[in-house]
Formats: sequence, C-alpha cells, structure tokens
Amino acid sequence: MYLHNGKLYWPTTLVKPNHTNPHIKAHYDVIIIGAGMSGLLTAKALFDEGLQVAILERNEIASGSTSANTGLLQYSNDIMLHELAKLLGEHDAVRFYHLCYAALKKIEEIAATLPDKAEFIRRPSICFASKKDDVKKLRAEFEILIRNGFPVEFWNEIIVKHRLLFEAPAALYTMNDAEINPFKFVVSLAEQLKASGVHIFEHTFGNIIEGEGTHITVKTMHGNFKATRIVYTTGYDRLPYGKIKGADINRSYAIVTEENPHFEGWYEQALIWETARPYLYLRTTVDHRVIIGGLDENRAKPAKGEEKIEAMARKLLEKLHELIPNEQFHAPYSYCASFGESYDNLPFIGQHPQEKNHYYLLGYGGNGTVYSMLGAEILADLIMERKNDDARLVTLNRKYGLQ
Repeated sequence: MYLHNGKLYWPTTLVKPNHTNPHIKAHYDVIIIGAGMSGLLTAKALFDEGLQVAILERNEIASGSTSANTGLLQYSNDIMLHELAKLLGEHDAVRFYHLCYAALKKIEEIAATLPDKAEFIRRPSICFASKKDDVKKLRAEFEILIRNGFPVEFWNEIIVKHRLLFEAPAALYTMNDAEINPFKFVVSLAEQLKASGVHIFEHTFGNIIEGEGTHITVKTMHGNFKATRIVYTTGYDRLPYGKIKGADINRSYAIVTEENPHFEGWYEQALIWETARPYLYLRTTVDHRVIIGGLDENRAKPAKGEEKIEAMARKLLEKLHELIPNEQFHAPYSYCASFGESYDNLPFIGQHPQEKNHYYLLGYGGNGTVYSMLGAEILADLIMERKNDDARLVTLNRKYGLQ
C-alpha cells in the first residue's frame, strides 16, 4: 500500500546519502521490519543494549509515513487527558501522558547527536476552542493537567485575542512540546546507526516469515535472514505477520507554504491545533514556511488524482487565510497521506499474544513519533527480559490489540 501522494516538502530539505546493502550475517539477535521513525528508534534502543540488529525496508529509508509526517511533537494526544481518564482511570491515563512527556526529552537527546539536531526545537502548543461549547472541555482538560503537574495555562477569550492572530473563545497553552524535521531525523539516525554496525537493507521485502520460538527466518528476494526475535514497525502499511483488531486507516491532507521571512506575529512560533475532530493543525519551519494539515477523510488510500489534492490544498489555504487574514500564502507543496487511529486511542506496542518472539511497535494516532520513542524503550525492556510496568497500557493482548 502506498502511504502518500502529491508533492512532499521534507525530502527536499536533505540529500539522502547513497545506500549500499551490507552482506547478510548468518544470524541476528533482532530483525526489524520497517525503516521509518519506529524502526530506527527501535534499532537504536536495541543496539544500545548490545544486540546485533538488522532493519529490512521494502522501499527506502524514511520513504513511507516519515516523509509525510508534519513533525509536531506533543505530550497531549488526540484524546484529551480527562477523556482518556474516563476510559483507563485517572492513574493510568496520567501515567500514559507522563510517558509521552518523557519521550519528548529522549527524542531531544537523540536529535542533539545528529546534524542540525534534525531541526528539533522546543515549542509551546496552543489548542484553541473551535466553538464556544468546547470551552468547558478545555477547562476540564486544564484542571486535570495542572492537578497532575503538567505545564499548562488556560487562556480566556481576551488573552487569545491579545496573543494570537485570530480570535477564539478560549485556548490551552502547554509548554515543552517541540517540532522536528522527521525526514532529517530518520535519515541522519540511519547513517549514525550504520556507522556503528547496524545493518540496514533497502528494497528488501520480507514476504515470507517462518519458524517458531527463537528460530525465525525471513525470506526475501535478496536472501534469507535468520534471527532470534523480530519486530514489526511497518506503520500504517500491511503487516506481514498478524492482524490488528480495533483500528482504522484514514487519510489527511497537508500543505507547506513558500518561505516568508517577513511574516511576524506568530506567538512564540507555537504549534497550533483545535478542539474540533477532525482538527486542523499548524506549525512553522526553520526556513519560515507554514505547514497546515487536516480535512481528514474516512478512506484508507491517499487520493490518486492531482485535481483532488489541489482542491483540498485550496481549502487548506482558505483555512489558513481565515486564521491569518492579513497575509497572503501560496503552497508549492501539497499532499495526501494515510494515517491510522486505534479505537481506544492507544498505540499497539508489545509481544504477539501467542508468538512471544514477535514484537510490534505501531504508533497509531496523531502522536506517532512520540509513540515510536516510548515504544522503543518498552520493547527494549521486553526483549532484554526486564520488567516494565507500563507495557500493560499498550499491550497487544487487549480488546483492541492484535490477533
């Protein structure tokens, strides 16, 4: 399944180094299927444990959802904390939010070792009420966040009008979020791991997976790979082994504007999103562009025709001009991309319920990069047979899990 269509921006920001597949070793401790954000972060976590790791990618490094990822990193999730607390209980919901908060710090530490820090920059987030009825929702979210120690402010209509370029009935201002160039992050991390000894194989499709217990064989056109354990980090693409229950694949649209270095007034270059579902989201880039996305549709495959993508791009430009009426924007980059959402708003991370040496990191939801980081750490504990009390929150052995 192709995961995006249209003109992407991130791949234009970095010339990807030429890649040559290494010789296949007789045996690996772990094989990872998928060389996107989840695959590379998992590889780093496991390599840091001293394991021999190989990554198999059916296309090229960072060519899937990573290239279409808009690079907003937030500890808040598509489901608000007070809503998640109703599903999981406040203790577990708060713990999950704290995991997301900690994962941001870990991403920052890894980015600091990469060229240009992969454009990782700490930013605040602003979630504004799309309509007056949503003010009560924001107030409830503020109260549970502040009660549990998260850095947040509640802005009333007067503060919003004073600080933003548009009006809204209220907003939440959360601190210590971030933005990143996901393509630079994944490609640069791949080069770092290759230099350290991780084996990465592009254009290598593991279409047959055999074996039981610790004797796993992945058959490909380029040869057979043998491993003790296997991790699936295929994102929203088809799983080669196992089937998710309780998730939908939808599609969304995004545009990236031309450079506008004279554009001012964007409060602290904050990440901006709204309470409506589906929601619009906005951010800026280091070269003074605006990224805006949304207009989600309940269809799995990205739009094929240019006319459809251009029509949705015009709608996003209209939305942008509504929010920032005194500026004129043009969008040389516009695309449509698939994304996954789980029914219980949690990612799928952990061991297969029956096959204990098969592991999964599938960051379904709008916070996928953060899920990739926290998931990599959980999987490292599970594979190294260390106790991890948080694994139960995202286990595959749940109502909406894996079969």
